Amino acid sequence: MSGKGGERGERKMETGIAAVEKVGGRSTVTRCFSKYPLKLIVPNKVGSSKTDAVWIYTLSYGGGIVSGDRISLSIGVGDGCTAAVTTQASTKVYKSVDSKCSEQVLEARIGRNALLAVIPDPVTCFSTARYSQKQVFRVFSDSNLVIVDWITSGRHESGEKWEFELYRSTNQIFLEEDQPLFLDSVLLEQASTCSIAERMQEYHVIAMVIILGPMLKHVQNQVQDEVKKMMSRHFRVPTPTAGHYMRSESQSGPTRPALVASCSAFGPQAIGVVVRIAAVTTESVYMFLRHHLATLEPFLGVIPYG
Repeated sequence: MSGKGGERGERKMETGIAAVEKVGGRSTVTRCFSKYPLKLIVPNKVGSSKTDAVWIYTLSYGGGIVSGDRISLSIGVGDGCTAAVTTQASTKVYKSVDSKCSEQVLEARIGRNALLAVIPDPVTCFSTARYSQKQVFRVFSDSNLVIVDWITSGRHESGEKWEFELYRSTNQIFLEEDQPLFLDSVLLEQASTCSIAERMQEYHVIAMVIILGPMLKHVQNQVQDEVKKMMSRHFRVPTPTAGHYMRSESQSGPTRPALVASCSAFGPQAIGVVVRIAAVTTESVYMFLRHHLATLEPFLGVIPYG
């Protein structure tokens, strides 16, 4: 969007803005603004004081996203800075009223030699909910980015299983002068011929993990190697590090694997890796993420999902 009028309109829509810059040689939140229905919390410190990273927590008033809510968050991570954006619990999307769709948009710019980790808890859509989210990231060739994007089947304690009406998640990464680097969209929508639950069968969680940038090359290599080993063994022979989240819950007869993962590289010189996951339980995905993202601890101060 160009022009002063467009810029004003774009800013008016934002419900949250955060900027991270170097102050006194350390990553510092220099700007933080949020308004209903979004709230941003910036703790003084998460993890080791020796780690140069800031954490930003996103919350929704009322504990979830209400039908028709529009949330727009803009984040800038300056050169050489490190930031993590997360949640305190799963993002609940309440029932749709009058077929209204709740929307959430995240736009982020990551500077040179900077790192942004977007590592929220999963989205949980209530019965009949309609939800759409879009995340746009603008990076340089030496920027570093981790994205975790995942959804559960619903409120298990209420007996809900893939009973929402619509879920759409779009992730876009652009390299420098708006060169498309990664474009992805997931759409789950109820159909008259086949429901989401019928298509998903026994799987209750789907997730996507993106790891991008030269600083995280060792993380990419490790994830690719371990996922390939998991796939080649058909998840039937658990390894010491992965056995817990790969083991099928059913011990009687052949069943589908409790967790399925695939991994592929993308971008020039395989600058990024995307991992896609389907799992029977939310806990198994938490364990997968905790294990495979543990090598981020030196950058973030703590192990994600620990």
